[in-house]
Amino acid sequence: MSLAPNQQFSLPRPSYERVRIPGFAPYYETPLGAAYLEDALVILRSLPDGSVNAVITSPPYALHFKKEYGNVDKKDYVKWFLPFAKEFFRVLKNDGSFILNIGGSYNKGLPTRSMYLYKLLIELVEAVGFHLAQEFFWYNPAKLPMPAEWVTVRRIRVKDAVEHVWWLGKTAWPKASNRNVLKPYSGDMIRLNQRGVRATVRPSGHNIKSSFDKIGAGGAIPPNVFEDAPDDFLKFGNNSANDIYSMRCKEAGIKIHPARFPAALPDFFMRFLTDEGDIVLDPFAGSNTTGAVAEKLNRRWIVTETVEEYLEASKFRF
Repeated sequence: MSLAPNQQFSLPRPSYERVRIPGFAPYYETPLGAAYLEDALVILRSLPDGSVNAVITSPPYALHFKKEYGNVDKKDYVKWFLPFAKEFFRVLKNDGSFILNIGGSYNKGLPTRSMYLYKLLIELVEAVGFHLAQEFFWYNPAKLPMPAEWVTVRRIRVKDAVEHVWWLGKTAWPKASNRNVLKPYSGDMIRLNQRGVRATVRPSGHNIKSSFDKIGAGGAIPPNVFEDAPDDFLKFGNNSANDIYSMRCKEAGIKIHPARFPAALPDFFMRFLTDEGDIVLDPFAGSNTTGAVAEKLNRRWIVTETVEEYLEASKFRF
């Protein structure tokens, strides 16, 4: 099925060559992208070297309990993921970025944390060749107090509410501009600007100059922690029950994907690391948040998913 051009968006759109993969029929297409009901490795191996600007994805996590969206056991996770990672590295341009959202978990039967995600990060750098550009942390208010045994029954651990987001570059110099992701200044910063600041040297040795209170028209440089705040222009929660996607799924009797990530995440990284017309890839599309955000930001996109029900429901995002 092809979605009708310009049916979803009223703004004028630049003309870019549509992404096509020879020998594969998309499950659906839009003016800028295509979703494939295929194994990700099959599609990845069909892409040319250096053809993608960014890989932005949230693969199934290695959790203690098996989930319906196909998570892999912790002991096998690194071995399972590395073939995908090697293909990401190959298809990325030299200034391209790989954004990986990954969550932690507890060891089975113990109140201790698994090291699987850190082992994966080390392999991505030392074995595959990626460069760790920066770590980001997503405060996810939707996470439940789990495992209940340790958090709500014995009460010897607190609620886990943070997920890792790693920004890796194919080289040490991936394309990026924080000017594209500036935030509104906080009330405190505006008051400081109005009051002025006295030049001093902090006990830490940092030299605070009188120009420290100056604010520009563009906004404030964001931190590497994503969380909701009253003045945020995008929300980072993923538990919405009344967005268009969720409501349309309910109306159609189609199951909502149980592990969606918020549109704010791909939106931030696409604006930060890519330009209009660039190609963004998500090999674990789920409900295709990445493709929908790419479409709105005039980025071309390719996604793959192996569960047809999830791809069918993802059409509602367009």
